Amino acid sequence: MPLKDRLSGKPFAQAYRVAMERQRGAEAKEQDLAAQTAEMRGRIQEALLRRIEVPERADRGRLVQVVAEELDADPTIHPRVRDYLLQSLVDEISGFGPIQPLMDDPRVTEIMINGPETIYVERDGRLERTSLRFRNEEHLGIVLEKMLAFTGRRIDESSPLVDARLPDGSRLHAVIHPISVRGTVVTIRKFSREPLTIEHLVANGTLSRAMATYLQWAVQGRLNIVISGGTASGKTTTLNAISAFIGSDERIVSIEDAAELRLQQVHWVPLEARPANAEGRGEVTIRMLVRNALRMRPDRILVGEVRGAEALDMLQAMNTGHEGSLTTLHANSPRDALNRLETMVLMAGMDLPLLAIRQQIASAINVVIQQARLPDGSRRMVSIAEVSGLEEGNVQMQEIFRYEFEPHGGRFRATGIVSRFVDKMRERGVSPALSLFRGEEP
Repeated sequence: MPLKDRLSGKPFAQAYRVAMERQRGAEAKEQDLAAQTAEMRGRIQEALLRRIEVPERADRGRLVQVVAEELDADPTIHPRVRDYLLQSLVDEISGFGPIQPLMDDPRVTEIMINGPETIYVERDGRLERTSLRFRNEEHLGIVLEKMLAFTGRRIDESSPLVDARLPDGSRLHAVIHPISVRGTVVTIRKFSREPLTIEHLVANGTLSRAMATYLQWAVQGRLNIVISGGTASGKTTTLNAISAFIGSDERIVSIEDAAELRLQQVHWVPLEARPANAEGRGEVTIRMLVRNALRMRPDRILVGEVRGAEALDMLQAMNTGHEGSLTTLHANSPRDALNRLETMVLMAGMDLPLLAIRQQIASAINVVIQQARLPDGSRRMVSIAEVSGLEEGNVQMQEIFRYEFEPHGGRFRATGIVSRFVDKMRERGVSPALSLFRGEEP
């Protein structure tokens, strides 16, 4: 029998009507439940305003107590609806609504909100979709405004993009309509509440003990270090970890777009860039901060990430007495990192010849660390290379350590090349053991 005839048959038509009636019934029930929930939510929020002067500033325990009492006063509320309302209302007032459980989950490292109905997370290095959702675009907008209220940043039609830092140190990026076709899109990168040390990174397999020891020598020997890698490869984590080797008697000035570094030293001055206001005034760029940092008598300058013309000022600082400076940038290999630096210096508009730029890079940069995020979500320090000078107009590099990929994992290996900065380290009071460069563990 043709498909058309089978579909028009009585049994199929009857089954189709039953299925559609069930679907309409389920949708009506869901809408009715949503309406009841919204009504209860509004009633409880009014009660909170009566009983607590400023609910947003109240202790979370007090909020839980008041909301629970109001819910228990209504015997018609189903226990599961009660528990849902209790959690969601407290999260709405004292936290960031539906995503507050994700903010509290230490296994979640990234939260990606693609409009009110779609929320993804990176958990244990894996990307997965959650069942959480916002009620609508307006609800998402209210939560975003609450996040930005802590930062002093804004987002609206005249400024539809924003980068900010949340109170717990997480980094937030948001984009709204009309730039974002799907509506409000928010990306939150969380950081460990306990800053990861070099010992943590060794234990996690990010680098070997020998590589950690070499980086300690490099930082204490005041070598200028660039940490290169892709998005979410662990550049900032590594910068935080190795900065712990900076002496407590040194003055550190850090410069970032959105402050993420959490240094342990007391003598640390963090600076943060600022976008223009609604009138287009008041912008403070990374380049301006790098220039001003030179007047603040720093022993070390840390730039969270170089993206443009500030690369020239950073190189000049490294070449004029501010040894031991550290920074990060996006690149796929140590060689690409130096090429990107060339490009960014050209963005400064100084019309410098390429040879002069390469001379600056060769004399300023000592070590390039390459980070990578592997397919299984793990982070690895895949290369540590030193800049060895300029030859025939090209910057030369030599790899000291590398991560060798194998069919079922990989291993860290010393290349056998001895660091060319051993004497410089010794001048700074460091005593590097040459056996480390032959692959012997410290």
